[in-house]
Amino acid sequence: MAFYVDVLRYRELFLNLFRRDLQLRYKGSVLGVGWSLVYPLTLMAVYTVVFSVLWKAFTIHHFPLFVLSGLVTWLFFQTTLQRASTSLLAQATLLKQVRFPRQLLVLAVVATQVVPFAAMLLALLVVNLIVLPQTRSTFWVAIPFALLVIALVSGLSLAVASANALFRDVEHILGAILLPWFFLTPVVYTFGVLPGPHLLAEVVHWGNFVAPFTEGLRDPLFFGHYPSGGDTVYSIAVALAALFLGAFLFSRTDDRLAAEL
Repeated sequence: MAFYVDVLRYRELFLNLFRRDLQLRYKGSVLGVGWSLVYPLTLMAVYTVVFSVLWKAFTIHHFPLFVLSGLVTWLFFQTTLQRASTSLLAQATLLKQVRFPRQLLVLAVVATQVVPFAAMLLALLVVNLIVLPQTRSTFWVAIPFALLVIALVSGLSLAVASANALFRDVEHILGAILLPWFFLTPVVYTFGVLPGPHLLAEVVHWGNFVAPFTEGLRDPLFFGHYPSGGDTVYSIAVALAALFLGAFLFSRTDDRLAAEL
C-alpha cells in the first residue's frame, strides 16, 4: 500500500495535477461538470426507446432509472480507462524532466473522473429516493460499493497506463473490446432475461468482473435490497487484486517510462 500512500505524501502535487486536469477538461464549457449528466441521459433515452419500446423486451418498471443505475458504474469504468491509457503519453515531457511519483499522473486522471461519477451518483440517489421508496433503507450501501468501484478502476488504470506506455497498441485494443464488453455487462438487462441455460448467466456474471460491481451498486440504488454476499465478496477481492496488480505493473515499468515515452 506504500505505492498509494504517495498520494498523501505528495498531496500538493497530486492536487495541482488534479485541478489542472479538471480545469482543462471543462475549460470554456458552459455546463462544466453538468456535461457529465448529458451523456448518460442521452444513452438512457436511446436504450429506453430501443429496449423497452421497440423491442418490448422488458417489463421493468422505471426502466430509465434502471438503465442509469447500471450506466453510473459502466461509464466511470469505460471513460476512466480510456483517458488513463494515454495519460502518461500526454505527459511525456514532464516525465522526462522531473523525478516524482509518476503514478500521481494516472491517479489524478482517476480523481478527475470521480467528479462526474459522484455527480451522477448523487443525482441518481436523489431521484431514486423520491421515485423508488424501497431504496430509502438501502441507498447508503451504494456509497461503500462506489468506493470499491473506484478502487477497481484505479488499479486497472495504472495497469493500462503503464502497459500502453510500453506497447502503444494497448489503447487501441482497449477501444476495440469496450463495446462488446458493454453488452456483456448487465447495464440494460438483468441476467434473468438471458436466453439459454442458467449456466450461461452464471458464466457471464462471474466471468465478467465488472458485472458484480454493476449489480452490487444497482441493487441498493434501484431494487432496494442489499447486494448479494457473493457479489460483495467477489467485488472486494477483485478491487484489492486490481490495486495490487496496478501497483505491481506500474512499479515494474516505472524505470523504463522515461526511455519509452
